Amino acid sequence: MEAAPLHFYFDFISPYGYLASLDIEALAARHGREVEWHSMLLGVSVLKVMGLKGLMETPLKGDYARRDLNRAVRKRGLQLARGAGDPVMDPLPAARAFYWVKHHHPGLAGAMAAAVYDAYWREGRDLSTAQAVASIALPAGIDANQLRAGIDSDEARSWLRTAVDASLKAGIFGSPTVVVDGEPFWGQDRLPEVEEWLARGGW
Repeated sequence: MEAAPLHFYFDFISPYGYLASLDIEALAARHGREVEWHSMLLGVSVLKVMGLKGLMETPLKGDYARRDLNRAVRKRGLQLARGAGDPVMDPLPAARAFYWVKHHHPGLAGAMAAAVYDAYWREGRDLSTAQAVASIALPAGIDANQLRAGIDSDEARSWLRTAVDASLKAGIFGSPTVVVDGEPFWGQDRLPEVEEWLARGGW
C-alpha cells in the first residue's frame, strides 16, 4: 500500500508556518511520502475558538517570539522583507486563492502555497486583496485573471469555510501542524520529531 501523505496545516500570516513550509516537502520525500497542504485561519482557531490573543500581541510571549524568529531567520541565512512584528495582512484572499488552485489545479497546490509565502515573507508584499495575490509570481499553469476572479467567487469562499471547519474538527489550532499517520505535531520545532516518527515508524 502507498504510504499516507503528511497533512501540513498552515496560515500564510504565520512566520513559523513559513519556516516549516521551506522544509516539509523535502522531509516528506526523504521518507517516500507526499504532502497534502491545508490552509487554515489562526484568526478563527486562536482568536474565536480558543479566545486567545494573537502570538505577537501576547505579553512576554510576543517579545520572545519576535526574538526567536529573528534568530531562526539569521540561522537560515534568510533575507526577509517582512518582520515578525510588522502589520498582518488580511489572510482571506490568499487562503481563498489557495483553495481555488487546489480545486482547479490540484497538482499545483503546494507550489501555490510556496509562491504566496515567498511573496508575503521574503518580498514583504501585502496580499490583502485579490488583485495583489493574482499579481505575484504564480506557478506555471495558473492564469492570473482566472485566479483573481476565482478568489472573489462563492465557490472559493465556500471551500475555505469548509476547510477551516474541517481543520477545527480535526483538532488543528496552530500553524504549522503536521499530521502523520493520524498523529498531530504542532510547531515548526516539531519537524525533527516528525522526521524521527517517519524513520522509526512511530512509537
